[in-house]
Amino acid sequence: MPIHYGSQIDEHHAVRKEAGMFDVSHMCVVDIQGDDVRGFLRGVLANNVDKLQAPGKALYTCMLNPEGGILDDLIVYYLSESSFRLIVNATTAHKDLAWLSREAQAQGVKVALTARRTGDAPEGVTPLAIIAVQGPQARARTWHAIPESQAAAETLKPFHSIHHTDPQLGEVMIARTGYTGEDGHEIILPADQAIALWDRLLEAGVRPAGLGARDTLRLEAGMNLYGQDMDEQTSPLDCGLAWTVDLEAPRDFVGKAALLEQGQKNQMVGLLSLDRAGILRSGQQVDTPLGEGKITSGTFSPTMQQSIALACVPQGVETGAEVHVQVRGKAARARVVRPPFVRNGQIKV
Repeated sequence: MPIHYGSQIDEHHAVRKEAGMFDVSHMCVVDIQGDDVRGFLRGVLANNVDKLQAPGKALYTCMLNPEGGILDDLIVYYLSESSFRLIVNATTAHKDLAWLSREAQAQGVKVALTARRTGDAPEGVTPLAIIAVQGPQARARTWHAIPESQAAAETLKPFHSIHHTDPQLGEVMIARTGYTGEDGHEIILPADQAIALWDRLLEAGVRPAGLGARDTLRLEAGMNLYGQDMDEQTSPLDCGLAWTVDLEAPRDFVGKAALLEQGQKNQMVGLLSLDRAGILRSGQQVDTPLGEGKITSGTFSPTMQQSIALACVPQGVETGAEVHVQVRGKAARARVVRPPFVRNGQIKV
């Protein structure tokens, strides 16, 4: 995926106002099959796969190391009792597969892990591509591009998916998920049919969008980015992802003991710049009434026309508090807000 196809700002606004599409085939589809896949996933995912009972239902979760740090954040889909599907991050895919294989061996569980990304798919396995179509018009334009899918996809609830067989595209998985704060679909299909779908979406009026717009959109939506807002040294309790962790169920999972022992130490908040001292950026120090914090992601918001950021700060810093960010050696004022900044085209802070 390029940084942009022309104007990053125009691509951002296209997603907020109409429909844009992203080629996110660098993400890796991993299919897991076996006699007790659910039991295996109970022990390696921080969220509880027992919440997945209807075929096609999806769940956002993290995989943790024994110290409670985040190995990766991902989406898991329930296909059947013997088959689940994970969508993992691009840069962590090989590490994730190796870790899952080690855990299966350590638990004595027999599961088959199959990477479906081009370049990683085993011989004889069809590589898959992923195209994300996002925006208030995204779903209608997806149905225009894949007309026969509308009857089944129209009733999809968020975090649900269907499988549809298109006469030309082959088997297509259509999920009502995304990474922009807008409605839409993530479409998984055979990689050799991705260009055909892309061209259909172009004809339906969907605008190509690149990595730059994807980042400003997800930050406006208050969504974490792996490697910036979280990593192997970050607890999900400290970066706004406590809602993705099920500590109540009696099941055990990797990292649970560490989370219970350590508890929450910090919190993730949003920041709105109050000065024109410069753009809020990752790594800048945040001075709060309760001690120092750090910006993990920052940018200029095209929707709000001001600088915004996600920041890790001490627990207890209240929404509405004024803090100071060290920008180019100067203390710039910012207000603490609760993300998201923008959702479904509306400013929320």
